[in-house]
Parts: sequence; structure tokens; C-alpha cells
Amino acid sequence: MTEFPAFLDSTRPDVPDLAVPRGITPFYLPNRPVRGRLIRLGPLAEALLSRHDHQPPVRALLGQALALAASLASALKFSGTFSVQAKGDGPVTMLLADCTDIGALRGYARVSPDVVIPPDATAAQCLGKGYLAFTVDQGRDREPQQGIVELRGETLAQMAAFYFETSEQLPCQVYLAAGATPEGWRASALVIERIAGAGGVSPEISADDAHEAWRTACILADTVTPAELLDDAIIPERLLYRLFHGEGVAVDRPRVLAYGCRCSRARLGDILEGFPPADLDDMAVAGDIVMTCEFCNFDFRFPRASVNGRPGVEP
Repeated sequence: MTEFPAFLDSTRPDVPDLAVPRGITPFYLPNRPVRGRLIRLGPLAEALLSRHDHQPPVRALLGQALALAASLASALKFSGTFSVQAKGDGPVTMLLADCTDIGALRGYARVSPDVVIPPDATAAQCLGKGYLAFTVDQGRDREPQQGIVELRGETLAQMAAFYFETSEQLPCQVYLAAGATPEGWRASALVIERIAGAGGVSPEISADDAHEAWRTACILADTVTPAELLDDAIIPERLLYRLFHGEGVAVDRPRVLAYGCRCSRARLGDILEGFPPADLDDMAVAGDIVMTCEFCNFDFRFPRASVNGRPGVEP
């Protein structure tokens, strides 16, 4: 089988063709060593989170993970995929969100069956004990880069902050929000970072002034509320002005986020062709092999007779 680019693959499932032109709003504080990104998924959150019938705390956690993945991916110069993954021993055994360098976003949560999660459950209660991993995958020709820490904190934002505290990264503050609104589910992130010097604007800034500028930015960012982050009526520039107008906030060119499930019948068919015929026979139910995309929750059906498989090797 030949694999086509997603936009040419007519065998892909019927999933939303949705993009948010102003999904990522980069910004910086002139003459201060602070930069950041405001992430607004808008209707993209509803499209992504409604693919599965998750309980509200799980949807909120996945929405936050999607916003976090977009915020961190947009800070990198790379070609490939950045992913946020959490595994734990709680009712949410797997949480995964990834974002490509061009803003294609997808995610899923794996939940233990028949478990009722309290509506006010925190990320820590959903995930339990385990680990959080950030991974940059730039394709087959390069080894993935990954950082892993234990799950520490009550919220996903605190868990991400713990990663930055224990890594060699520059100081970083993370604010995440996701929830149901009158317009549907929404998810958002605000991330600010301290950078070396003053970001090339004023390299003569003193160490004391840089420290005070960062402290002030953190105090101001702490005033943001989940309601502000999730309100579509407050455009990104207005929210950033509310938070940082005293520091002279400047906005860079917005970037797009889009529905980014990359499944296709051609890709899954290639995977099936790698199995021995006997294994394919075991997979078949009523003459069909069914492969489900975890991200978009779509079932691909392959008649067993249409898949030959890899011939076994004689001893």
C-alpha cells in the first residue's frame, strides 16, 4: 500500500476539518526577560474532546493536556511532533496529547472501565502515581528527545511546573484551564518563560532588574482566572493587555491550531500487512479485522481476505 499525505487520503474517516487561526498568540514584555504564549483552542476543544464519551473530569484533564502540548510545541524550533504523556495507576491510566510543528493537535485518555470519577476530581486523583513525559519526535532519522519526571502536584499545571523545576530549563510558569461553557468545551493555556538577558531587546539589563522583572511578570500572570482563559469573547490581545499592560506587552504573529488526527486506512493497512497470516486469522471477527483509532475513535474495518500478511519463516 502507498501512504498519501492526510489531505489527499480519501479513505480517512469523516472527522472535523477545523482550524483556529489564532490558536497560538506569542507575546513578550519589551526590555524584560519574559516571553510567553497564550493558547486558545476555541471550538477545536469541543471537536477534540467530544470524540469520546468521557466523564467531565477526564475531558477537562485531556483539554488541559491538549493546551499544554500546543503551548510547549509552539516554543520549539523543530520539524515533527511534540507530545505530553502521563501514565499512572489511577482511573486515567494513560493521557496523551501531541502537537506538530504546524499546529496539528490530537489527544486521548485511556480510562479504566466501569470507574466513576468524582466530578471535582483533581489531576492527581485521576492519574494517581506515575510519570509525566515530554517528547520531541522528529522522525525516523533522528532519535526522539524525552524528559521524564514523576507525577508531582495536584493539577496538571503543577505537574508540568515540577518538570521545569527539576530540569535544566529556564524558569517557567504554566496556567491551564478546560471546561464546559455555553459555547461548548473550551481549553486554554498561558505560559510565561524567563529568558536569558532581555530577549535581545536590552542586553544591558542588570541581573537584579531581570530578577525583579520576572517576579513582577509572575505576580501579574497569577491574577489570570480560568473564566478569562476560557471566554471566547475576550480576544487574546485584550486578555494579555489586562494582565501585562503595565509592562508594555507586545504580541507577535498568531499561529494556527487545527484538528490533527493523522490516522488513515492506508497507514493501518500497512501495519496489518506486517503481521503473519495466523495472527491476522486470530484478529478477524466475523470475517473482518477492526482497528480503532484511539484519537478520533473511528473503527476501520478490513475484510480478512483483503489482507495477506507477512509470510511466516520456515524453521
